[in-house]
Amino acid sequence: MAERVLVTKLGLDGHDRGVKIVARILRDAGYEVIYTGLFQTPETVVAAAIDEDVSAIGVSMLSGAHEALLPMVTKALEEAGADIPVILGGIVPEDDFQSMYDVGVARVLTPGATADEVVAAVSGAIEEYQVK
Repeated sequence: MAERVLVTKLGLDGHDRGVKIVARILRDAGYEVIYTGLFQTPETVVAAAIDEDVSAIGVSMLSGAHEALLPMVTKALEEAGADIPVILGGIVPEDDFQSMYDVGVARVLTPGATADEVVAAVSGAIEEYQVK
């Protein structure tokens, strides 16, 4: 059975081309992909991830709201007792990478990441979480 990955857009960010490309990359790599669509909240993302029994969550952010929204996602996962890695992709300044790791984000990808880098980030994060 293929690993299941949820990909989503949080907040008011309406740019979805990149996340659809990532979904296609992951599907082509053999993952079962669940795409929640635009304008999701941290709570709906976590609920969907748990309901769909996913192995990872991919969050696409181009709005700059990652500092506010990603801690809410990782906190909601913790409160739910769900040990699911979160991979953040999008416009994330390098200066913000460490703060994202500090709140529990497993990987950060920026524009220009290759298909191989996307797959490696997801598979690496899943593998790390399965070892825990």
